[in-house]
Amino acid sequence: MQTYPRLLFAGLCAVLLAACSGWQPRNGQVDTMSTQVNAAISRFKASDPSLNRFFDNAYGYAVYPSVGKGGFWIGGAHGDGEVYEQGRLIGVTSITQITLGPQIGGQAYSEIIFFRDRDALAVFKTGSLIFSAQISAVAATAGAAKNVSWSNGVAVFTLAEGGLMAEATIGGQKFSFTPLK
Repeated sequence: MQTYPRLLFAGLCAVLLAACSGWQPRNGQVDTMSTQVNAAISRFKASDPSLNRFFDNAYGYAVYPSVGKGGFWIGGAHGDGEVYEQGRLIGVTSITQITLGPQIGGQAYSEIIFFRDRDALAVFKTGSLIFSAQISAVAATAGAAKNVSWSNGVAVFTLAEGGLMAEATIGGQKFSFTPLK
């Protein structure tokens, strides 16, 4: 194996191991995460003001201010965030994604998952929510949220932060939830 693929594979393994461990808040980390989450929400609203209808009408939402993604045939992504129920912070969350197929590169993005009602949020809180090809994220660009409807009680939006990735993959996103104490 050449040096570059080894480094990429080692980096991917490190991301996947970190993703599997799940994020647990420590002293002061929730405050730091909240600052990042608020900044991400502001970026989403500035990018697409029509997202306000989701913030106004959703029962809850999960915000991942920065998700890192990379791959070379096998890919992975991981990010940490916060979960809100009726506007109140109730816990922390992590997102893990594994993909297989032709892909190369790396990117960072923010993601928000809106939950239409108590039942949709309850499914998320159990950790049994997994997104696959059936639920797709909508890029938060001006006016994009105007025509988005709920799919299985959720609506998902992403906002690119940077990087470049080409892919034609299969995979899914898995989420964890840890309530605040």
